[in-house]
Amino acid sequence: METPSGPTPPVRRSLSTEAVHAGREDLAELGLHAPPLDLSTTYPSYDSRAEAARIDDFATTGARPEGPPVYARLDNPTTARFETALARLEGTESAVAFASGMAALTACLMVRNSMGLRHVVAVRPLYGCSDHLLTAGLLGNEVTWVDPAGIADAIRPDTGLVLVETPANPTLAELDLAAVAHSCGAVPLLADNTFATPVLQRPAEQGARIVLHSATKYLGGHGDVLGGVVACDEEFARKLRQVRFATGGVLHPLAGYLLLRGLSTLPVRVRAASATAAELARRLADDPRVTRVRYPKLGGAMVAFETAGDPHEVIAGVRLITPAVSLGSVDTLIQHPASISHRIVDADDRHASGVSDRLLRMSVGLEDADDLWADLDQALDRAMRDGGPVSDTAGAAGGAAGRKQGVAG
Repeated sequence: METPSGPTPPVRRSLSTEAVHAGREDLAELGLHAPPLDLSTTYPSYDSRAEAARIDDFATTGARPEGPPVYARLDNPTTARFETALARLEGTESAVAFASGMAALTACLMVRNSMGLRHVVAVRPLYGCSDHLLTAGLLGNEVTWVDPAGIADAIRPDTGLVLVETPANPTLAELDLAAVAHSCGAVPLLADNTFATPVLQRPAEQGARIVLHSATKYLGGHGDVLGGVVACDEEFARKLRQVRFATGGVLHPLAGYLLLRGLSTLPVRVRAASATAAELARRLADDPRVTRVRYPKLGGAMVAFETAGDPHEVIAGVRLITPAVSLGSVDTLIQHPASISHRIVDADDRHASGVSDRLLRMSVGLEDADDLWADLDQALDRAMRDGGPVSDTAGAAGGAAGRKQGVAG
């Protein structure tokens, strides 16, 4: 099927312009302003011989079929617009969308597994469910966990992927992607770019072959859509499409429509939320009720901090901020990773990767910084008053030095 977004623009455009226009270039010719939403699950075809040939070609190559769609599990015009736009923003040849970020990661692993490359080298921390998918061996993978400096030595002949996340969930630890990519040699580097988004970094420009997003987060941006997407070269995209067709992990067209709409405001949302997050990180770093603050040098809308009081009382005490899983919405969310997002990770592994029992992860939204601070202020007071100080070995290394040094680390 021909991509509905029209030809690639002849000149390089800014990210803000691409976010608004990518995937929509043909709309004026169609007499439309808003992208159409195609909810069809199937499409008529009176030439069954030609249809068979197109399906055979897809099964062989994984390339999008020429002509009209065949079946929604194979491709969808609305979803294709989102894929085109995301690839443009990440600077890759292609992108393939899935029903969730975990479905997208699963498909990446399955592609490499199908080639007999079941070994994965990974750096902690990762999102808790990504960690669990690898550690539990649910897809038959074997994983070697390493520090970034150990990547090259851990690679084996059957290594299919090197997997990293930067800034990492939930500690916001950052990696030098170019150095990591160099360490990978010929093994594809998969970089989870969910926290940074292409607004703050484009991993493909630094050597990552595969860029993963939980599109549920910043790409959608409003807490009302589930999705995942992989930005990559067309060779890998073809294999991903074959896995998606066979396993059924497709993105619903309505989700594709909402994600495309979300991309149009992505730069504005990320930059505005990042400015507020940086201000909150500064205030938290100066607060004696907080023992450590983690905020990336790259910037962004995520802040992680450890409390002197009971973190559970902070969660119970917020009123404007929403205590909930997920991130990247227009409203501010806070959660306790050791209880929620990383509960599934073994406690020793969790602590070793810096996820202490006192750590709170906050996704800063578009509210006023003073209003958010007022809410945090009273919740931190409650934690000290009602919960009392909490001792935690994994978080004890922070202290005053961590508070001063960790803001940019």
